[in-house]
Amino acid sequence: MIDPHSIFLLLSALGAVIGIILLVTVVKLNPFLSLLLASLALAIVAGMPMAGVIHSFETGVGNTLGHIAIVVALGTMLGKMMAESGGADAIALTLIRVFGEKRLPWAMMVIGLIVGLPAFFEVGFVLLIPIAFTVSRRTGTPLIRVALPLVAALSVDHGLVPPHPAALLAVNTYHADVGRTILYALIIAIPTAALAGPLFAKVIAPWIKMPAENPMADDFADHNPNRSLPGFWLTMGSILLPVALMLIGSWADVFATKGTFANESLHFVGNDDIALLIGVLISFITLGVMRGVSKETILRFSNECLAPTATITLLVGAGGGFGRVLQDSGVSHAMIQIAMQRHLPLLFLAWLLAALMRLATGSATVAMTTAAGIVAPIALQTPGVSPELLAIATGAGSLIFSHVNDGGFWLVKEYLNLSVTETMKSWSICETIISFSGLGFALAASLVI
Repeated sequence: MIDPHSIFLLLSALGAVIGIILLVTVVKLNPFLSLLLASLALAIVAGMPMAGVIHSFETGVGNTLGHIAIVVALGTMLGKMMAESGGADAIALTLIRVFGEKRLPWAMMVIGLIVGLPAFFEVGFVLLIPIAFTVSRRTGTPLIRVALPLVAALSVDHGLVPPHPAALLAVNTYHADVGRTILYALIIAIPTAALAGPLFAKVIAPWIKMPAENPMADDFADHNPNRSLPGFWLTMGSILLPVALMLIGSWADVFATKGTFANESLHFVGNDDIALLIGVLISFITLGVMRGVSKETILRFSNECLAPTATITLLVGAGGGFGRVLQDSGVSHAMIQIAMQRHLPLLFLAWLLAALMRLATGSATVAMTTAAGIVAPIALQTPGVSPELLAIATGAGSLIFSHVNDGGFWLVKEYLNLSVTETMKSWSICETIISFSGLGFALAASLVI
């Protein structure tokens, strides 16, 4: 028997989400204010103590911005240097020449899969989105056709493939073999990214109305198109340096013994924030000073590019705040209780629990770690279930239908300059395709493995 209070909490959460959409699209209220009001209303309706309502929202905002704000700032600076130096144009022209315009969505997917292996979704996004802007502008291809394959690939890596922290934690929780998990995840990731990226983008593009003006794309435009372009490999090296540092950091325990200075140093330079900081400083040299750009001009670029990110950063934080209220109000717990009352196959149960947590909290990491913690004790007592596929199925569930409580939703929306509705039709459905495809491929693999 399902607890009536759990049903009430789920309906309240659904009402809050619908309320946010209506406030933004119909009332035309600022999205940040809409998220704040919906969070307060949900908390009060769910019976949270009045003193804890604001604290819950503030905690969610702070936890989200603690990472995202630094990533967005540093990634935007690196993107600005790529744009102003002509580096983004150099990469775009090379991609156009090598792949041809018809295969550019596939090229963007491949780049996303490579860069996304060691990098968090947000890091890969801010590093590569300037290339999507430039490719779209150079070829006249709708931005959604080149951006969606990119974000689909980054998301697949983030949710399915170790050494991403949540995926790696799921591997450890299920006592899975890391090497086999990476192998299976990569085999599943490629067709999954193809379905949710280039193929879905081709279908949905005619239904998405892209605004004529895009402030973020304009900010990353090359304002001196007549200058000579930097080399392709120099620019790619500037982008991939942070990625390489993150990859080294993730394998630090292989290169050096834990607890040693060398090990701690590798972990330090492999941290997302430090790797991006090093990449930005190096780009000031490779894409700035070495090309005759003055220190004053580099400072101006660094200052100019931060202004458009203020709204994005606030919205991402507010999405985290709404997600935290959903957790503290008991919505997440209610979802888990309902799912656990049904006797389901373990792969599907792991996927379902992660999916419900993702819908409730907006965080793929929270969804994956929570679901793994619940399912692992059951899995250890159930013979014949592949722990590697369990980790992958959990990751697939954690990616389902990104919406207004997910910082990534607002990141994609603001950079692509989409409405809430258009973002749901494109990005949210893309994530859902990834989730169901990952589950489907995992279930198919379980028949063989």
